[in-house]
Amino acid sequence: MSRVAWPRTHRIIRSRFPPIDLFEDIAPPEDWDALARAEAKTNPRILEAVGRLDQVPSARRVGGPGASLVMAPFVHCSTDRPSRFSDGTFGVYYAGDRFEVALAETIYHHEALMAATAEPAGWTSQFRELVGRIDAGLHDLRDQPAFAACLDPDDYTAGQDLARRLRGAASDGLVYPSVREQGGACIAAFFPDVVSIPVQGRHLAYHWDGQRVDRVQDLGERIVYAVR
Repeated sequence: MSRVAWPRTHRIIRSRFPPIDLFEDIAPPEDWDALARAEAKTNPRILEAVGRLDQVPSARRVGGPGASLVMAPFVHCSTDRPSRFSDGTFGVYYAGDRFEVALAETIYHHEALMAATAEPAGWTSQFRELVGRIDAGLHDLRDQPAFAACLDPDDYTAGQDLARRLRGAASDGLVYPSVREQGGACIAAFFPDVVSIPVQGRHLAYHWDGQRVDRVQDLGERIVYAVR
């Protein structure tokens, strides 16, 4: 276990996901389930937008401006979208210790998606950077040879098993070396209240050349960077 106190964390998500009003409201988190059911009577699609609130204990929910950015990965988890430390039955908030780490991690997964669907070359998707912070005690996989299998580039089985056991024992999450950006580090938070509510940073677009993401554009600065 290590105390992880990073003044800045970096997470990159697709820009298409809108905020969920319920999480931005002033109602206390313990009332959200009842409010969602009440609103669903006049708007059946509200439950789909809110997601699976039952996945997050009310005491560990976060609310207020920007709360959607933290709550979303926990209430919209799916077994169709497993990750390094979740088989999709529970959500995880991933972030890197610097922008380059978050960029490398998301480019890897975007490339896999684009290749699997045989997408044509072009500027394919827009993303936004979320900048937050963390100060929490996390299980530390850095410089731990015994957990090398959890950092396998392609096989997430060991990592998912470890995370399931730790989360079941009320762990707040993990800190581990980035698999996609040498020298970087990542966090995997198991509950929303482990991290701060982030603010939006860069607005990005990824260019797919038919085989890989070869360029990234900072849409705010109107600068295009080559990806090594």
